[in-house]
Amino acid sequence: MNIILLGPPGVGKGTVAVKVSKELKIPHIATGDMLRSNVAQKTKLGLEAKHYMDKGLLVPDGVVIKMVKERLKNNDCKNGFILDGFPRTIKQADEISAIANIGKVLNLQANDSIIIKRLNRRRVCSKCGFVYHLDYIKPKNKEICDKCGGHLYQREDDKPEAIKERLKVYREKTAPLIEYYQNKGIIINVDASGTPEEEFNLVIEVINNKSSNACANK
Repeated sequence: MNIILLGPPGVGKGTVAVKVSKELKIPHIATGDMLRSNVAQKTKLGLEAKHYMDKGLLVPDGVVIKMVKERLKNNDCKNGFILDGFPRTIKQADEISAIANIGKVLNLQANDSIIIKRLNRRRVCSKCGFVYHLDYIKPKNKEICDKCGGHLYQREDDKPEAIKERLKVYREKTAPLIEYYQNKGIIINVDASGTPEEEFNLVIEVINNKSSNACANK
């Protein structure tokens, strides 16, 4: 099954996608991770993308579309995939629909206050790139990576002002995708305001039971 995860930054797309990927044995394709890898390696693509990413802005369509199309040609995508962070615009959605049959679009939802708190407490290892969260994936020392001893830092786009800009950009550029996929009849709303485990359970329930929407039990 080919799955798209929609939702604003910080709603938990990456965390839940990793778990769903293991559960369904299909690859998790995160455009954000691919872009950050290029930034770290200082590739031509990475240098171009960095200018936008540091300001919380979307990387231009052409750059991202080309990258995703190449990734979907790999053999591990034959039985399905999970797209996380793509598409973000109607143009990108049209491009992906032309080369792949999308089975489900899961729209993860949470309010801004939850999102800002989550992202503001995220930390990344400067050496191995592992992502921690000071509430959910806690390092033993909040400044040192448990895995490699690298320094943990806060990404520029995880700071409050950049988060607010990212949410603004999301509403302006990406939210119209909800209507786009509603018209196709394949979008399902999922409450992402709970813990990562609650979010994962709701997503799996939706995928397995073909529910029209899912809400966390509070």
